[in-house]
Amino acid sequence: MRQVTLAVTQMACGWDRAANVAQAQELVREAADRGANVVLLQELFETPYFCADQKRELFEHARPFAGNETIATMAALAGALGVVIPVSFFEKGESGFFNSLAMIDATGRVLGLYRKSHIPEGPGYEEKYYFSPGDTGFKVWNTRFGRIGAAVCWDQWFPECARALALAGAEMLLYPTAIGNEPQDASLDSREHWQRVMQGHAAANMVPVAASNRIGAERHEAATMTFYGSSFIAGPTGAIVAEAPRDARSVETAAFDLDVIALQRRSWGLFRDRRPDLYGVLSQAGLRPDLRKD
Repeated sequence: MRQVTLAVTQMACGWDRAANVAQAQELVREAADRGANVVLLQELFETPYFCADQKRELFEHARPFAGNETIATMAALAGALGVVIPVSFFEKGESGFFNSLAMIDATGRVLGLYRKSHIPEGPGYEEKYYFSPGDTGFKVWNTRFGRIGAAVCWDQWFPECARALALAGAEMLLYPTAIGNEPQDASLDSREHWQRVMQGHAAANMVPVAASNRIGAERHEAATMTFYGSSFIAGPTGAIVAEAPRDARSVETAAFDLDVIALQRRSWGLFRDRRPDLYGVLSQAGLRPDLRKD
């Protein structure tokens, strides 16, 4: 038996970086007190979700991976509590700026870096202004509590990302997130769509999936972004087994036996019966002309 307890968290963020990091530490400690082994924080938790605006002065919030104070703080906490903590941060790289994630093992050791692969562009989510497309490829890490695949927000909408991580041996998938209203259409609420797409990743790959979102209304020049929380954990058949509310700070946990899930996954044959020889279309840039709607 390899038991693991996952935790998802959510909180509101302001412009006081130290206060946000302190609040994140509180959530990690609360999760650890409740038996969590892996604690997921939300995307870019050091600041508000600044991507609603295109403002060059906001690049000042980026920090390098090496010598990063927040990563060091969370690494010390991970080692003290014996928990795994993926840390989302705005990275100032040598070749550009990235929406990145550092994976910290339960020993406090930083295992490596992932840079968000899929970068969105739209009202309220002007990420292409700030972030270059990730150049690390998808990453899976061996941790004290299993093999973890992690990606960031918009990555979670792409089944190719989830499958690539699962084929690389991920036993659980983690997605830090920042998602809420769509400023161009007040009637659009994507919460259920957002959850279902990841529930599909869990079911199609037979792995637990966890997503941590933020909460609260953040006012920017271009738009007011209201985030809908609802952080959740889905089990290996896609059912949601833990879910946070839309508008409150929260820690939610769920326990799994990774050996039992591995046996179920092998016996179901999802990877055994794949046909990669038929999947060439997945590497093509666009749809076939006869399938296009435009």
